[in-house]
Order: sequence, then C-alpha cells, then structure tokens
Amino acid sequence: MSHELSIEEYIARQPQFDRARRIMLPLLRAAVPAFCKVDVAGLRNVPRQGRACLMINHVSYLDPIVVTVSIPFRYTISLSKVENFSLPVAGWFLRHWGHYPIHRGEIDRKALMQTIELLRSGQLVLMAPEGTRHPEGMQRAKEGLAYVAIKADAVIVPAAICGAEDWRRRLKRFRRAYAKVVFGKPFRLRADHRRRIPRAELAEMTTQAMHQLALTIPDEYAHLRGYYHDIEKARSDRLEFV
Repeated sequence: MSHELSIEEYIARQPQFDRARRIMLPLLRAAVPAFCKVDVAGLRNVPRQGRACLMINHVSYLDPIVVTVSIPFRYTISLSKVENFSLPVAGWFLRHWGHYPIHRGEIDRKALMQTIELLRSGQLVLMAPEGTRHPEGMQRAKEGLAYVAIKADAVIVPAAICGAEDWRRRLKRFRRAYAKVVFGKPFRLRADHRRRIPRAELAEMTTQAMHQLALTIPDEYAHLRGYYHDIEKARSDRLEFV
C-alpha cells in the first residue's frame, strides 16, 4: 500500500485513496463521538481546496483522528512513524487511508519529498513540527514544515489541539475522552521567490510559525504553549497572512 510505493506511484494513486476516504471519513465521524467529544473552532480558516499544511501541537495519539473528523469537507493526510504501519488495526487504517510513513530519528528525505509532492498536487497535509508527542507542552520545533511549505508554496494553518492529553485516564474511568481543535489564521512563509533559504532563516520562520500556533491555543490551555509560552515575543515579519 502507501508505505511500499515510490513517490510517483503514491501521488498517482491519490484518486484511489480518495475513493476509500470517501467511505471511511463519514464512518470515522460517526464512530469518534462514542469515545471522544470533539469541539471545533475556526473551521472557516481551513481552505476548502488547494495546497495547505495543518500545523499541530502533538499531545496524544488521538490528534490525527480528532483533526481529521473536525474537517467534514476535506481529507487530511498525515505522516506516521513507520512502526505504526505494522499494527493490526491502526496499520490497516493507515494503509487504506493513504497515510505515509516517516523514519524518526533521521532525516527522511523520501517523507519530505512525499509531503512536498502531496502539497503540490493540492492536498491537505497534517504535520507536527515537534516530531513527537509532548502532552506537557510544546517543545522546540524542527524546520521540516517550513522547508516543505516553502518548496510547495503551501498555506500553513495552525491547528491547536487541547484537552486530549488525558484521554487514557478518562477512558479508564469509563468517561469519553475530550479534545478541542482550534484552527488559527492561515499564512504563507515569505520566501521572496528564493529557491534556497539559509538554515538560520528557516529556523526564524519556524519560530514565528510556532508562535502563531501558540497564539491559537486558548488561554485556559496556556500551559500547552510550552517552549513558545512567551507570546509577547511573537513576530510575523516572515509571514504573509492569507
């Protein structure tokens, strides 16, 4: 399936994955409320078409699911660590939806190129710039999202996930999990038509983008801003809001 294909084969197979997603998304939206209540705000900030990247803070295993069911009019496609594709149930879902793998702990160039080509083909891609879960609060992000957004000339939409960090405890107590998903103001990174951006500038763009994500987190969940808690330092001179 998706994790076994070349980049070219994977992009060419998107219409086939879309047919499966057309069936799976309504089923997922119907099933999730049984175990997780999801509140959504700012949905109008998600573009209805075109290349766009959802930038999330990663607090739990539920994050890709709650973001996916929050958007009724588009399919989200996300990276998942390669080990997840071998899991009995989750692996089946990942493969048939058309999610794609990333090898964590290294620079996975195939995953980067798949992301760029997905965006160029007009898809909505979900990425967690921190790379892994941080339920205690956001940590310093890597530059991968900024790199692919510039290469693909993609819109970035901050998507803050709050309240899902204690989902296991809630379910163990026979209570529904909870997640609030807030979509912030979309923007592009200002590359000024350059094909190559210095690493230091990519880092600054990443910091400014992550501050936008921190600003999207409601004040009652301010502890989740973590490394980016000082929103007074937020700058936007490298961003272009759309």
